[in-house]
Amino acid sequence: MRLTGLSRVVDTSNRIQRLLPADMNPIEPELLSNGFAFRPGAVIQKWLGPGWTGWELFAASWNALGEDRHMADGGRYRRRRYAVFDVTGDGIVRAPHQPHFQAKTYNRLNGGLDRWFDPVMPEIGDHPILRTLVERLTSIFTSLPSAKTSSVGWHVELHQFRIEASADAVGLPTPEGTHRDGVDGAFVMLINRENVSSGITHVSDASGISLGQFTLSQPGDAVFLDDKRVFHGVTPIEPLDARKLAIRDVLVITFTRA
Repeated sequence: MRLTGLSRVVDTSNRIQRLLPADMNPIEPELLSNGFAFRPGAVIQKWLGPGWTGWELFAASWNALGEDRHMADGGRYRRRRYAVFDVTGDGIVRAPHQPHFQAKTYNRLNGGLDRWFDPVMPEIGDHPILRTLVERLTSIFTSLPSAKTSSVGWHVELHQFRIEASADAVGLPTPEGTHRDGVDGAFVMLINRENVSSGITHVSDASGISLGQFTLSQPGDAVFLDDKRVFHGVTPIEPLDARKLAIRDVLVITFTRA
């Protein structure tokens, strides 16, 4: 049966499958209750409204990502670009290009050093989809308990990722394993998925108990994460057709109180 307007989440904590009418439910209560919320692409488009425009140009920019040269496992399967934005009461301002840093606590594989990546192209940093996402996500993540501080500003990091896999090498969307990012809120949205087997997203609590799993399979499919409460990871990808490259493109936006 084809499910329209519903998000399918496997809730392994209760050993049941729930069908959530995602286009009818606000995101914040679910995020506060469960620590995460999945929404299908059609719902994300409605949520962004007029801001969802110019998708072809936006998605095509993932074809121009540079190789990630900081993979401690020696992998050549990840491409990316990076940008930082400051969000204050006065609006959204792109910060000067800078390195990305994660403590070893959050990234056992590649943490503990400044990592420089190619910058997000200006036309993508200013794109209506991205700008609208940052505006809407600011509102969403302000509801998190960890965001209830005297600060009103946000340090926002944007990552364009492409994971590739071939018959000779799997691709690892989360090579550091199940993890937290060391931020307040995180958002992951699928841009493109070609010739991919697996790539299942799973969410767990701090004790390792699974809270749910799902596959970002259609453009716009997305998950909202309370990074202070839950861990997330994605299973390795392989090509469905061994003669062709497998590609998984995602946008990741993280929010940390400034």
